[in-house]
Amino acid sequence: MPPSVSLPASWQYDVPTSGSTHLPPDAGYARALTNQGYGFEAAVADLIDNSIDAGADSVVVHFLRDSDRILSLLVLDNGHGMNDAELDQAMTVGRRRDYDGQALGMYGTGLKAASLSQARSLTVISRTKRSRAAGRKLTAESIEDGFRCDTVEPGFAQQQIDTYDGLIEWHGTIVRWDHVRAFETVAPGQSEQFLSKAIAQLGIHLGLYLHRFLSNGLKLDIAVWDVSTGEEVDHNSVDPLDPFGYKVPGKAGYPKKFTAPVEGVGQVTLEAHIWPAKSNLAGFRQIGSIQDRQGFYFYRNDRLVQAGGWSNLRSPEGHLVLARIAVDLPSTPNEVFSLTVKKDGVEVTPAFTLGVEKATDESGTMFRTYLADAETAYREGASRSVIERAAVNEPGKGFDPKVKRAVREELPLKDDDPVRIDWVPLPDDRFFDLDRDNYVILLNRDFREDFNDGRRGGANDAPVTKTLLYLLLQDCFGLGRWERKRADRIEYWNSILLAAVHAQRERRNRLAS
Repeated sequence: MPPSVSLPASWQYDVPTSGSTHLPPDAGYARALTNQGYGFEAAVADLIDNSIDAGADSVVVHFLRDSDRILSLLVLDNGHGMNDAELDQAMTVGRRRDYDGQALGMYGTGLKAASLSQARSLTVISRTKRSRAAGRKLTAESIEDGFRCDTVEPGFAQQQIDTYDGLIEWHGTIVRWDHVRAFETVAPGQSEQFLSKAIAQLGIHLGLYLHRFLSNGLKLDIAVWDVSTGEEVDHNSVDPLDPFGYKVPGKAGYPKKFTAPVEGVGQVTLEAHIWPAKSNLAGFRQIGSIQDRQGFYFYRNDRLVQAGGWSNLRSPEGHLVLARIAVDLPSTPNEVFSLTVKKDGVEVTPAFTLGVEKATDESGTMFRTYLADAETAYREGASRSVIERAAVNEPGKGFDPKVKRAVREELPLKDDDPVRIDWVPLPDDRFFDLDRDNYVILLNRDFREDFNDGRRGGANDAPVTKTLLYLLLQDCFGLGRWERKRADRIEYWNSILLAAVHAQRERRNRLAS
C-alpha cells in the first residue's frame, strides 16, 4: 500500500520560482555530441542539407585515399559561402540559427553533431563573393578544452579552395572530415571493397532522401581521389530514387488524395499510392526491405525525413507492401509532428492516427478502402507466375551508375563481392583478362582511347563495351574449380574481341585521315 498523501486544498498549475542561475554546458558535452546515433549516410546527408540551404546547385562528396588507405571525406558545394563571422557562428556548439520557413536545417546542431559522430576532426573552409577564403577546425578534444575552435591558416584555406576551383569559383564551402572512425577500421587490402559498398549505400540513401531536389536539378556526385597520384579513380552521379516512381500503378485510379482532419493542425493531405506487384524498379526494391518501406513517407520542405512505417496506425504486414503514402508536413509549428534531430524519422501524437482513420477522398471514400485495395493488388499480383532469373554478381567500380541501377532492377543479386572493371597494362595479344580472386575484369589500357573518341576517358568510360563484357563474364567469379571448357571459352572470346578492337582502331584511323 502506498503511503497516504495529503494534497493541498488548491492545486497549483504553475511551479513558482525564486531566482535563476545560468549554467553553461560542461566541457564533457563533447562526448554527448559525438554519440548522437547518426549513421554514416544520415550524417553525410545532414551536411548536404546545409549545402542546399546555402543555395548550392552542385555538391560533390569526395573520398580521399592514399594508395590503400582511406584518408578523409570532403563535402564540397558552390553555395553562397561564409565569411569569418558566419564561420564562427556555424562552429559554435549549442548555437541555434534562425531558419526561414523553407530551410532544411532546424536545430543548428547538425554540422557539429553529424560530423563529430563520424570523425575526430571537423574542418570547414569557405569563401563568399566579398570575402577571402577562411576556415575553422573543431575536434572533440578542442571542445573539451573550453569549447576551443581553431582558425585555419589562411594560405592553406585558399589552397584548398583553389584545388576545387572547378566547382568553387567565387563562392562555396568545403566540409572536411579527418580521422574518420569507419575508415580507420578498414583492414589492409580491403579499401576497394569498403569504398565500393560505402559509395553504393551512400548513393542509395542520398538518392532516396533527396530525390525531389535531384529531380529538380540538384547535381550531386560521389567521387574518389587518390592523393598519391593526383587522379580521380572513381566518379558516380547520384540519381533520384523516387519511392513513388512506378510507371503504371498497381490498381487503376491511384494515386488518390485523402484528407485527414488532424486536431491541432487542420486538414492534412495523404497522397496514397499502390505500387505494381513484383516490381523490380529501383524506387521499390533498392531502398531497403519492402516490408519496412510500406506506410508513410513524410516530407519537410521537399526533403524526405521518414521513409516508411505506419506511425502507430498499424503494424507492418506482408500484404500491404505495395502501400505507400506521401505526406508533406505542415509548414507552421505544431505539437502533432516532431522531427528527430537526425532527420530520419517523425514522432506523431495520437491526433494524427485518429485523423487518418477519419480521412476520406473527394468522393467520400474512407482511407481504410485504400488499405483494402492495396491488399487486393498484392494478392492478385502474388498469384501471377514469373520467370525466375539467375542471380548475378553486382557491377561495381568502373561501371556507370545507370548500368548498375539497370542490373539491380532486372536481375537478383548474389550476396558476394561486386565485379569491378579497370584499364591496366596487358600484353599486346590480350584485349581483356580476369583477376578472379579479386573479382576484377582487366581491360588492355592500350585500347582505351579507341573507345573514347581518342581521349583517355573517365573512371566510368566506355559504358557499352564494359557492360557487354560484364554480361559475358560476370559468372566467371566466385567459382571453385576452373573448368577447361570455360577457360577455352574465355580464350576464344578474347581472340575474337581483340580482332574487333583492331578493326575499330583501323576504321577510326581511316576516318581521321
